[in-house]
Amino acid sequence: MSEFKNVTIIREANVYFNGGVTSRTIIFDSGCKKTLGVMMPGDYEFNTGSAELMEILSGDLDVLLPGADSWQTIKGGESFDVPANAAFKLKVKSLTDYCCSFLD
Repeated sequence: MSEFKNVTIIREANVYFNGGVTSRTIIFDSGCKKTLGVMMPGDYEFNTGSAELMEILSGDLDVLLPGADSWQTIKGGESFDVPANAAFKLKVKSLTDYCCSFLD
């Protein structure tokens, strides 16, 4: 889905890692929440509260998921799941556009 209708957008940006990762929160009528954002090349570690579906719209990165022994390469058009209350690491190789869906 490339377009979302009937949503509320939180005006203030979510800014992490000195601007290396930024996003905007959108909330649907149903109450579900997503963020749409951009990641600059770099190494990042995130912690989740809710389970997440990370859809990579463009760009490429490597992800080290909780409990994994090896990095997985993800490119535009691919996605990965992260469990709730977990940490995951990213090595972003190029400017990356993403959509994060909160599943809980």
